[in-house]
Amino acid sequence: MDSRPAAPERPGTASRPAVAERLVHRAREARLAGERTAAAPRAEIDASWDRVLRSGIDPEQSPESRLLETDEIEHRRRGTALGEVMPLLREGLATIADASQQIMVVTDTEGRVLWRQGHAAVMRRAKDICLEEGAAWAESATGTNAIGTALAARTPIKVHSAEHFIRALHGWTCAAAPVRDPRDGRLMGIVDISGPASTFHPATLALVGSVAALAESELRSRHLVAIERLRAVAAPLLCRLGGRALVVDTHGWLAAVSGMPPVDRLPLPKSLAPGAVWLASLGMCRVEPLPGGWLVQVAEGGQERSPRRVVLDLSRERGLAVHVAGPVGSWTRRLSPRHAELLYALALHREGRTAAELAEDVFDDATRTVTVRAEISRMRRHLAEVLEHRPYRFREGVAVEVVHPDVPADLLPRSTAPVVLRTRTPAGTA
Repeated sequence: MDSRPAAPERPGTASRPAVAERLVHRAREARLAGERTAAAPRAEIDASWDRVLRSGIDPEQSPESRLLETDEIEHRRRGTALGEVMPLLREGLATIADASQQIMVVTDTEGRVLWRQGHAAVMRRAKDICLEEGAAWAESATGTNAIGTALAARTPIKVHSAEHFIRALHGWTCAAAPVRDPRDGRLMGIVDISGPASTFHPATLALVGSVAALAESELRSRHLVAIERLRAVAAPLLCRLGGRALVVDTHGWLAAVSGMPPVDRLPLPKSLAPGAVWLASLGMCRVEPLPGGWLVQVAEGGQERSPRRVVLDLSRERGLAVHVAGPVGSWTRRLSPRHAELLYALALHREGRTAAELAEDVFDDATRTVTVRAEISRMRRHLAEVLEHRPYRFREGVAVEVVHPDVPADLLPRSTAPVVLRTRTPAGTA
């Protein structure tokens, strides 16, 4: 807290923030006692307290954590694209944090602090609560705090004073926002401003969110520049090749294409190596590395080498999966209950189903065609070699087998889809 003495309050003149802080403190004490007060905290804080209480965090514990070794911190810094935008973050946040007696903190996806910068005196005070490089600030380690709660909720958040679960943090305020990689949408880390509670300003959260968005925009611009460089390499290369081919970056984003319709992004396996590889959306391909990406050549006669067998495994509610096998190998994909229902309907109707018919099968409502089309589109990103459309159906020549549970009533037990209910309750047994 600020060491300067506060001006005495005259009776009945307590500030609105002070009253709100006292109410939050009472709500926290009641929650710890297993009770609830009429004045509840904000919804995101309330949800965080519930998570932390379930995890067994001690509200009186120290926020200390075991720090990462220096070489591990450097390894993590090199492994994240956040390092590329640190100059922007320093310019946009660190200088403001310094001027407002706060510090900027940047963490990875585990809530480990990788960088921090700001007001020198606050940097020293931050060591008292272990807000330093290498420290753990996920909710599971430090309870409700802006870094950990932004990680858990995947949204910008401010945590002020008694909203922190651990009492030792009540003298602090913090505002944090997630930063996502625009190339694949994955979370990269958290950017945060923290400082003594007396330095709190209502605009801090908006500032942090804006700078996080600016960092994402910078990464997006860098990605577009990289795609243009790859396109310059790819264009003359594709001109010399015959047949169908694509050049994509390491995340699958298209740089150039020849002999086939363009796609925005090609789904790639997590581990991709040069040579022959089966891609679910294209079939058998030959892959070669390029600077910053891959050359993907689609094998001719792909239909002859396409999958021959599909096994829809519905035998276990928690193990719903589709197995696809062909002459070049096989692969398995886990299924959501909704996708399992749709594939089951298609397995029963090999002649094909319209979107309206599938909507009847799954939702008992023929008007829900938009939802059906969206779900089928998601599945075809990975199963295009076995699924046709207009009407929706399994491809001709593909053998389809459904593995049912031993007890018919156990088929997708939580499903209310008519196509499933008819199987679970055969005619004459209802």
